[in-house]
Amino acid sequence: MSRLFSLFIIFPLYLFGQATDVKSERFFDELNDEEYRVIVKKGTERAFSGAYVNFFEKGLYLCKACNNPLFSSESKFRSNCGWPSFDDEIPNSLIRLEDNSFGMKRIEICCANCKGHLGHVFEGEGLTEKDLRHCVNSISIIFSPKEY
Repeated sequence: MSRLFSLFIIFPLYLFGQATDVKSERFFDELNDEEYRVIVKKGTERAFSGAYVNFFEKGLYLCKACNNPLFSSESKFRSNCGWPSFDDEIPNSLIRLEDNSFGMKRIEICCANCKGHLGHVFEGEGLTEKDLRHCVNSISIIFSPKEY
């Protein structure tokens, strides 16, 4: 019984856990120190300092670490909060995690592909018809003028 447990339970967990960890680490190899601080260590860039705060070209916003498409320019809006804001995401592109850091209760958003930190999502502010604001660090995303 013990041998079967090891073979069918422990080994697959070891094998798949190992592959996921190694794979995800590769996503972050090319990040500079500040990108790493925000994306991997779950930091925040200073308000109004990011490249995409007042940027409204047509295209897609991709994860800086893995190029996963996250947001369309169609969902970007001017929120005056200091970070790029989107009221919708590309389906299955994000994961949401409870974040109780700094004595606040928030929902963190991360890339569903590499798990890199993007920012937070807020509901109930009344800023758009969808009543959602994905508040994203510019440093966590890159813009592509190409629609996918």
